[in-house]
Amino acid sequence: MQPNARTVPGTQIPSYVFSSDRDATRYVADVMAETIRSRNALGQKTVLGLATGSTPVSIYRHLIRMHQEESLDFSNVVTFNLDEYYGLTPTTLQSYHRFMHETLFKHVNIPEESIHIPDGTVAPRHVEAYCRKYEEAIKRAGGIDIQILGIGRNGHIGFNEPFGSRDTRTRLITLDRVTRADAAADFFKLDNVPTQALTMGIGTILEAKKIILLAFGEHKAKIVRDAVEGPMTERVPASFLREHFDASFLLDAAAAEQLTAEASPWVLGHVEWDDALVKRAVLWLCEQTKKALLKLDDEDFREHGLYALLREFGTSSRIAHRVFRGMMDTIEYHPASTEPRRVLCFSPHPDDDVISMGGTLIRLIEDRHEVHVAYMTSGNIAVFDHDARQVADLLTGLNRQFGIDDEKSTRLETEVSHAILSKQAGEPDSQSVRKIKTAIRWSEAKSAGDVCGLGEDRLHFLDLPFYQTGTIDKKPPTEEDVRLVRELIERIQPSQLYVAGDLSDPHGTHRVCAHIIFRALEEIEAAKGSRPEVLLYRGAWQEWAPHVIQIAVPLSPQDLKTKKEAIFRHESQKDSAVFPGPDDPREFWQRAEDRNRRTAAIYNELGLPEYYAMEAFVRWDGQEL
Repeated sequence: MQPNARTVPGTQIPSYVFSSDRDATRYVADVMAETIRSRNALGQKTVLGLATGSTPVSIYRHLIRMHQEESLDFSNVVTFNLDEYYGLTPTTLQSYHRFMHETLFKHVNIPEESIHIPDGTVAPRHVEAYCRKYEEAIKRAGGIDIQILGIGRNGHIGFNEPFGSRDTRTRLITLDRVTRADAAADFFKLDNVPTQALTMGIGTILEAKKIILLAFGEHKAKIVRDAVEGPMTERVPASFLREHFDASFLLDAAAAEQLTAEASPWVLGHVEWDDALVKRAVLWLCEQTKKALLKLDDEDFREHGLYALLREFGTSSRIAHRVFRGMMDTIEYHPASTEPRRVLCFSPHPDDDVISMGGTLIRLIEDRHEVHVAYMTSGNIAVFDHDARQVADLLTGLNRQFGIDDEKSTRLETEVSHAILSKQAGEPDSQSVRKIKTAIRWSEAKSAGDVCGLGEDRLHFLDLPFYQTGTIDKKPPTEEDVRLVRELIERIQPSQLYVAGDLSDPHGTHRVCAHIIFRALEEIEAAKGSRPEVLLYRGAWQEWAPHVIQIAVPLSPQDLKTKKEAIFRHESQKDSAVFPGPDDPREFWQRAEDRNRRTAAIYNELGLPEYYAMEAFVRWDGQEL
């Protein structure tokens, strides 16, 4: 295993935590390339089992680079894909056939006859025979040498949903509710997601010679824990991988955060205590005992396996007071100081700023700081078709009322209506429709900014190129994306930056935006020798854990009310049925309110001052997330 990965003890499947998802995918690409080269040298074929989705994309990009720059030869490679949606043609935008050709196959020299992807157009009466032939093709190829897997939030591998048999083979299955909800954004609406798919079976997967499963982000943390530490069960199909002699989980820190060795390593044995681990252990003890910090006693530490802390640091009172003072120091009414400063908040979508840190924005403006917000993408794919038609109709009506260019607006209204009505389920919008949806999102952002006290001159709409595809699948970020971000930072010259550090965003935009900002900051620091202070906020999905919070901004009832009013201005985002959150059907304002009030409640439960609500932040240490 690479030096930048560490082994996770106490798991039922070998698991490794990498410093970043990029390091993990680069490692997997290197393993695949080494296998291909060694087989090529022997005149043998390499058989790869491939997966789709956002997780393996970086693997394929590394392989393409090695083919183009290092002459990695794929002419002896045979591939078998895990699955395909049933009912989709190979040219459909969301088909895995199209995904694989655009993401990998058209860039390398794998012979067309060596590429195998399940056919989603097979007639129902032929499906069973087709699946048998797919299995036979794998056997004729000599079996799969390396199988790449992701993991669904319900534990599926391939499309093997919970409660399927361990011995299943390639077959047609019905998709689980969670799986379809997670795919809703790809199809622009939950109703557009197919209900069935063709997939390799668990038994088929387990016959591969080597299996590598990758999982990144907080939204995978719970199911990763269930798969590698919980019982082997049909409820979690990925748990069957522990039967394989060479299967491993490759994780980033976020996906590994709920594993025992990461969340409570003292439970497994001896640890080296530092300030961060002491804080984590004591806050964990408060949770276990349901006690406030200053109510913990020596017996609590002994009964929960923390007697080593008593030996090393003395009494429970001394340890608890140490953590109490540290938590008190996180409470900050004025996060950018009391002296006027220039502040820049980067918002991946046009509503992340108010959803995630709207109360803090209000406080910064009240503190007379010069506050700027940069919206990194248009967010147009999250707008309903009917909203776009309504705006086109409104434009026509207004022009008629005021006698302005009636002919052009009527033509636009007709064009937009035709584009929307003729669009098939899951197809991307036309350019005109995307422009209208972009205008809707930006208009809402301006209205929300007005609620917070932000003038339009302080709002910056970057519309970064990587996002401009009209689909949920984005282009890889380029130097152009980094340049646009760097130039804005250099023009505003903020002393403090706010960045979305929420890697549980299931569609990956937050992660990509963070990487772009960090690259820009690295360039600035290399050129000037310094960079602004960077605070990371979380998105709508969850808050920072108490032990990592470094700044907690108290909010009054009025602060939270104003924040919710700003969120309300994002009218086009009020129906979560289009892009349902992870097991959370609530509206964004509800999630935000509950999260902010829950953070304040946790502080209160720890015996700290009681506040109505709080927003939390972590300082960026210059490392990749």
